[in-house]
Amino acid sequence: MKGIILAGGSGSRLLPLTQSIVKQLLPIYDKPMIYYPLSVLMLGNIREILIISTPKDLPRFEEMFGDGAHLGLEIHYAIQERPNGLAEAFVIGKEFVGDDDVCLILGDNLIYGEGLTRILRQSAQNVAQTKKAMIFGYYVQNPQHYGVIEFAKSSEGFEVVSIEEKPNEPKSHYAAIGLYFYPNDVLTKATQISPSHRGELEITSINQLYLQEKRLNAEILGRGYAWLDTGTHQSLLEAGNFIEIIEKRQGLKIACLEEIAYKMRFISHQQLIQLGEQMSKNQYGQYLLQVAQQ
Repeated sequence: MKGIILAGGSGSRLLPLTQSIVKQLLPIYDKPMIYYPLSVLMLGNIREILIISTPKDLPRFEEMFGDGAHLGLEIHYAIQERPNGLAEAFVIGKEFVGDDDVCLILGDNLIYGEGLTRILRQSAQNVAQTKKAMIFGYYVQNPQHYGVIEFAKSSEGFEVVSIEEKPNEPKSHYAAIGLYFYPNDVLTKATQISPSHRGELEITSINQLYLQEKRLNAEILGRGYAWLDTGTHQSLLEAGNFIEIIEKRQGLKIACLEEIAYKMRFISHQQLIQLGEQMSKNQYGQYLLQVAQQ
């Protein structure tokens, strides 16, 4: 399975912060925002990753990650000329995905919780075996502001019954978050949908096609998980505070890419030490060296 991070958009909800920098490079406590979705793909054992962003911002990601070899990854880059919708990621990334299944994650999503690694790997395995798509749901207090999932228990977990975008009368409190696992035929489906009234290729349209074919399942993240959409000033601050509290309490870092790469055996012990030494004058680099000593 291959991974795509959609890291474009205008960032209009975060102005003036995003006047000169794309939102996915804004800090969430001690790391750029994009570290968090990238860490999710890595925990899912996805090592070939495509980052899609704007013509202006893509070089900044290339400067940050290069080819990804220092993390044991293979990172590619592609341009989205305009914010034409999430589903355009599969049009842009068609050649990159090739014959593989694909996981799409939005560049401003933060997901945290015990057991996430197991769920991610199981989701990829389920898609490969059943050829059904998998979307993720999270309980929210105000479902009217989100795409809402209605689901039913099935032999394979949870089968999606309906999806509604920002309904006045939601059928559940479960919001569809920005993490999607698809079989390879999503590439074909992305060419079959038409732009919405907003002029965008909507991910909801893709999901509706799978729903019509009864090939759409849901993974529900329960109370032990946190999902934070960092698209507003308030949510950006809340996400930073959340990460700070947990990291200070436990002394462990969330979404530390170098640590994940080491523990997933993407890189060697010596490579981890070298990465830590490059940043040894700050707390982040010192943490990497502590991990290496352990």
